[in-house]
Amino acid sequence: MIYINNTNTNPYFNMAVEEYILKEFKEDCFMLWRNQPCIVVGKNQNTLSEINMDYIKANNIPVVRRLSGGGTVFHDLGNLNFTFIKNDSEGNFNNFRKFTMPILNVLTSLNINAEFSGRNDLTIEGKKFSGNAQYNYKNRVLHHGTLLFSSNITDLSKALQANPLKFQDKSIKSVLSRVTNISSHLKEPLSILEFEALIKSYIITENSSDSLYEFTEYDLENINKLASEKYSTWEWNFGHSPKYNFINEKKFSFGTIECNMQVQHGIIKDISIYGDFFSKLDVSDIEAKLIGVNHVESEVKSALSGFNISDYFSNAIVEDILSCMF
Repeated sequence: MIYINNTNTNPYFNMAVEEYILKEFKEDCFMLWRNQPCIVVGKNQNTLSEINMDYIKANNIPVVRRLSGGGTVFHDLGNLNFTFIKNDSEGNFNNFRKFTMPILNVLTSLNINAEFSGRNDLTIEGKKFSGNAQYNYKNRVLHHGTLLFSSNITDLSKALQANPLKFQDKSIKSVLSRVTNISSHLKEPLSILEFEALIKSYIITENSSDSLYEFTEYDLENINKLASEKYSTWEWNFGHSPKYNFINEKKFSFGTIECNMQVQHGIIKDISIYGDFFSKLDVSDIEAKLIGVNHVESEVKSALSGFNISDYFSNAIVEDILSCMF
């Protein structure tokens, strides 16, 4: 496994780094990295409905969309991110426990009792400090996660406009009460850079790797090009504001789905599907298939019958998707 040394804190650059490594490298890779304050939204989310735009504009906070599904998160320099990119011959997509185990082991060495919780979270005393997501590309899987170490949780709560549907089955009423910093549970003081060094040492030791990779000039040229042409653009991060006259949103055990449709003369003219669900394949395939279909349940169901729905909405069935469209 290659350990990639990345000290850049530009969020557009770091999103581009992950895609570049995923698609251009052949080896298994691991990377620790941090972002300056920013909002990172999931691949399938409607950006405008996830953020507090007034706060973000006032504080000049960048917004960037990542490759993977899942929910929106706030990054700052008190948050440490980790990324595994592996060749996936063992079917590791959706295996969140496997990729988070090294983090849990490091925390155990610090006498912190952390646990894997729910679909993709790590918690301490019931409070979340890590959210994880994955993306599949050909035979490679990208797994990345956040590690709140000493983040400004007040800024986090102000920057994110929580979707009420996410809290229907919870009694906790604020983002502030749901999250915690790792540093608050340490027995002895530790800086985030010292914490980073502990994880680095563990990964290198466990994988018998002495390979520390530094980006070449060629790498940097291509990463910066990708950051400029994709990850820093409005088209990628926000897209055109939808003009739909049918909007429905539902929460399932596998995540939230929001369906936006423009229907004219009973025919679906445009459709966008957002949410914090995970997906192996891109939902744009389904969106394209539904354009031109009559807005009738039997015809929409027929159009969906050609897809393996669980590849597009992990752990979902066709009836779940239909219930959002009518």
